[in-house]
Parts: sequence; structure tokens; C-alpha cells
Amino acid sequence: MGSNGKKVVATNRQARREFEIIDSIEAGLVLQGSEVKSLRNAKSQIAEAYARIHDGEIWLNSFHISKYQHSGSAFSHDPDRPKKLLLHKKEIRKIQLQIDQKGLTLIPLAVYFRNGRAKVELALARRKNLVDKRRTIAQREAEREAARAIKQSGRESS
Repeated sequence: MGSNGKKVVATNRQARREFEIIDSIEAGLVLQGSEVKSLRNAKSQIAEAYARIHDGEIWLNSFHISKYQHSGSAFSHDPDRPKKLLLHKKEIRKIQLQIDQKGLTLIPLAVYFRNGRAKVELALARRKNLVDKRRTIAQREAEREAARAIKQSGRESS
């Protein structure tokens, strides 16, 4: 657990590769008891998840939380049910405006517990095209080469 009471349970590593992140927002998650227990055991998958605004509420779809192994079938949950996200109406309107005007999408980056409460980090993002992905890879390679050259020159001078 981090110094700010944050325990990450799931990350969407593919999101930063596929999307250009414009802004990020923290939202609360509405969960059932067995979902919370399963999430605490890191039994979730966020890679295919996406968020949608429906009737003034934000819903997280395709976020899979496995069934809790110690709960009976009567107390169990549907692993793929849409989860409601908690944000103020003003924030939701602001997000809706950006999605409509700029053509952005809402994707989850991480799910974590902060001070015992389940939170999701959402990102307003734009999908990268193939050229952008190649540019990102080339930039990363150039940075690695520069770091290698600096490290090599430091060894030669010693």
C-alpha cells in the first residue's frame, strides 16, 4: 500500500499504448459485498472495460470481477454486470461536453482502494492512429539510445 492509502488492484496497461491520455478523473465504484471481497483479492480484469454516460450517470461496462470463492450462490454477483460510477453531476456534464465536442472516449486506467473505498481512475482519451504509435515507439527508442550513450561515456571516462 502506498503512502497515500492507495492499493492498486488492477491496471489497464494497454490503454496508454492505444490511447493518447488528455485528462484523468477519479470516481467511486458502486459494488456489492462479494465484488468488494473479490476485488480485494485482485480477482478482476479491466483491459476490455470502457465507460459510458447513460441518463446522466456514468457506467463502467465489461469490467470483469470474478465471483468470490467463499460466498454461496445466493450471495454471489454477476461478474460482468455494469458498475455505476460515482461523480458529481457537474463533473459528468463537463465530461459529456468534452466527449461530444472533442470526440474523446472514456476509458478506465486503474482500479484501486483509497482509504478502504474502491475507486477507478478514468481517462478522457483519443485513440492513437498507427503513425502516432510508431512515433511513440521511435521516441522511446531514441531516449533509450541516449541513456545508453551517456552510461557508456561515463564508463569510458572512469
